Amino acid sequence: MTWEENRNDRPASRLSRRAFLGSSAVVAASAALGTGPVAQAAEAVTSATLTGPVRIGSGQVSGVAGALSGTTVFKGIPYAASTAGENRWRPPQPPASWTGVRVADTFGDICPQSGPSSSTPAMSEDCLNLNVWTGAASSRERRPVLVWIYGGRFNSGYGSDPTFDGAGLAAKGLVVVTLNYRTGVFGFLATPELSAESGHRASGNYGLLDQIAALRWVRDNISAFGGDPGRVTIAGQSAGAASVLELVYSPLAQGLFHGAIAESGARCSGDPENAGLATSYRTLAAAESAGTTYAQQHDATTLAALRALTVTDLLDGNNDNDTTVSAPMNGNPPLFRPVLDGWVMPRTYEESLARGAHNYVPVITGNNLDESGASPAPDTTLAAYQSMAQTKYGAMKDEFLALYPASNDTEAGDRTNASARDGSRISTSLWATEWASRAKSPVFTYFWTHAPPGQTRGAYHGSEINYVFDNLYGTDLPWTDEDRAIADTMSAYVVNFAAHGDPNGQGLTHWAAARPGSATTMELGDAFGHIADADAANVDFFERYFPTRKAW
Repeated sequence: MTWEENRNDRPASRLSRRAFLGSSAVVAASAALGTGPVAQAAEAVTSATLTGPVRIGSGQVSGVAGALSGTTVFKGIPYAASTAGENRWRPPQPPASWTGVRVADTFGDICPQSGPSSSTPAMSEDCLNLNVWTGAASSRERRPVLVWIYGGRFNSGYGSDPTFDGAGLAAKGLVVVTLNYRTGVFGFLATPELSAESGHRASGNYGLLDQIAALRWVRDNISAFGGDPGRVTIAGQSAGAASVLELVYSPLAQGLFHGAIAESGARCSGDPENAGLATSYRTLAAAESAGTTYAQQHDATTLAALRALTVTDLLDGNNDNDTTVSAPMNGNPPLFRPVLDGWVMPRTYEESLARGAHNYVPVITGNNLDESGASPAPDTTLAAYQSMAQTKYGAMKDEFLALYPASNDTEAGDRTNASARDGSRISTSLWATEWASRAKSPVFTYFWTHAPPGQTRGAYHGSEINYVFDNLYGTDLPWTDEDRAIADTMSAYVVNFAAHGDPNGQGLTHWAAARPGSATTMELGDAFGHIADADAANVDFFERYFPTRKAW
């Protein structure tokens, strides 16, 4: 999106809905012509960009130039205190204040996680920091805000990952925030002693509490960067998408955000693949039992002993899977993941949706072509395919195999892909139907189909992220004009949604909100337009199958 047509007449903070969405049309048109809308957007704000110092709750902070001209980034701002020592496995505490101006020119430490490499940033328990990108000219502006929550199976990831560079979206009018939150054993350990200490009879969701604390920081401070605390959209992919959904379901996050984007996210409560995907969670009893076992494996019989362990010692086993739970096509989830604790997560997905006990905000959610059991080069054998059909579909196996027949290994791979893709689209559409049974806010579903260049994994898990951020400049791939056009269109939808709770804008292919019974979703990537979830008989099969499974 470019701002030239409006900026000479009024400040960006006062753009009308018509002007804002109209400028999104410039993105799509410029992309189609190859005229470089990112460069145009940057030129529009070069003359006056907010660098600071600005005052936030903990002191004054100044920023540095972002990756695109006309944008500023404020790096490594603490939103909470160190989680070391007695703060380990406690809700995040307020950050320390400082005097003078803090020059936010360096990303902060990332939270402890397994498998660091030479390229991994410095790690420590003093990791609860965030980063802000803005193209605002002053703190008086009120630009829509996008808060990004990273994925990584709940045991890795960090907000300063170059994949999440926010300059592209900042150049198009958003204020972008990325954050660190605790993962693995540091973010999701539960034990009976931790639950007793909490005052809520709950433990295991410290990573989610970090995210909530960051959103409170945004509410209280984002106006200093030209952001609008009344227009905050949370977004994430994979475990980040699951986090977004947990916040949608959590009463502790009420009022802290106004829209939600969950990439590779929501599935209907009866979908058995929830068990192995990022949406998987544990009961408090199961989490406390696993936490007790983990402590014993580390020769720590008390909470004090656990807090005395080194980071290195605690990370031994951090990436283990939970072998007590398995999904038919997606295997075991990570050992450490969110907990149905009665406080942060008080209800199952089914209960939240059935009671209408979730936060009513507009939602974008969907899936990718080559994920969750689908692949551009499937290696499934006929025997493995038939075994999966028996395990997953039980008494409905024969009906499933009639809809997705296979007589050799090649056909088995093709039918695995077809059934995984149909199932994910239908499952997400049914989640939207469950949502609509109580909520009044819309859900926009999608199916991402574009494979980034220079790789063989297809439209893999996470392949949409650079396009969402419009930051192809941050990843070394042989990008084409087609990729740049797709990124312009994708980011235009995101900007519109963050601004108005609706991705649509003049010049963009219309993206209709999901409707019960419509069985369609929006294709994004290789094409932009609505497609059927599956053939009518296949939709009917899954609509009858999912209610027979254990609900999440």
